[in-house]
Amino acid sequence: MTLEVRESMNPYVTSVRALDDYELEVSFENGECRRFDVKPYLGRGIFVRLQDRSLFQAVRPVAGSIEWPGGLDLSYDTLYVRGQAISEPSATEQEQSETSVA
Repeated sequence: MTLEVRESMNPYVTSVRALDDYELEVSFENGECRRFDVKPYLGRGIFVRLQDRSLFQAVRPVAGSIEWPGGLDLSYDTLYVRGQAISEPSATEQEQSETSVA
């Protein structure tokens, strides 16, 4: 049996909040918080449905990522890599995260 170590992967989403101007505030399991701009996606494929403000506001965290009603989703990798950091984890949060992975 092999245990998977997630150290090299990006952290999972723990919470998400829809902001004005089609942006998301996303919190991750490592304590970081990032702002993600959804506007570049609003003209692509099924994401055009997110132009409906009430649908956009219905975002929620699901299985370490985010999802809107109807199965629209974005991966935690996309949110983390393309999001703009708005806070960094404290040393205590980082230590706790490293301890819980070990």
